[in-house]
Amino acid sequence: MALAARSLSRSTRQLYAGQSVLRSEYAIPARSFAKEAGGAPASLKGDEMLKGIFLDVKKKFETAIGILRKEKITIAPEDPAAVAQYAQVMQTIREKADLFSESQRIKHTIDTRTQDISDVRSYLLAVKDIRVKRGLVDDLGAETMMMDALNNVEKELKKPLLRNDKKGMSLLKAEFDKVNQKLGIRREDLPKLEEQLELKLAKAQLEDLKKDALEAMETQKKREEFKDEEMPDVKSLDIRNFL
Repeated sequence: MALAARSLSRSTRQLYAGQSVLRSEYAIPARSFAKEAGGAPASLKGDEMLKGIFLDVKKKFETAIGILRKEKITIAPEDPAAVAQYAQVMQTIREKADLFSESQRIKHTIDTRTQDISDVRSYLLAVKDIRVKRGLVDDLGAETMMMDALNNVEKELKKPLLRNDKKGMSLLKAEFDKVNQKLGIRREDLPKLEEQLELKLAKAQLEDLKKDALEAMETQKKREEFKDEEMPDVKSLDIRNFL
């Protein structure tokens, strides 16, 4: 067990602190701190803003670690029950530490990147770029169908569709409703789709943790003091012992 303790302590902290907890959620607090610093003396603006951001990150991190020290997590990405339980722990962390879910993070990225885009075509292309960069796969071909819908609307309008064109956007919404109907997507299904996304993310994170743990143990096993020690089954490890 000494082998597991030595090798997993660091990799466990890195995974939860780096991948699952401290992500781009802090773009929002950073922006709010920047606004609040507006009335501070010029010499203190930067220091006060950084101090505020640091304290906010520290609070969120401590909240997350506190929850992880209490919850039993099984490193078994192949087990749906373990994935679901891990996803529930991550949801608890997000709620307690006021962090984004994956779908909320994507929405925030889209809103931020597209706030100054006036036409719908550029908007859809920007959304596609975000999807590709985040590694999300459009296996339904929805983007192509949405672009076809836009082409139909612009052909009818005989001009590029702007996002502030109420009549044109109403026509596009009707076309998108047809797309959703073809794809079998209903508005009431969105919470379920979000849940599936979070489960997919949870499984990927458990796979990363399992990979890191196995690699760490293999590295430690090459050391003289561990050469005769058997590696434990990753599923038997209790992460709480390494935090």
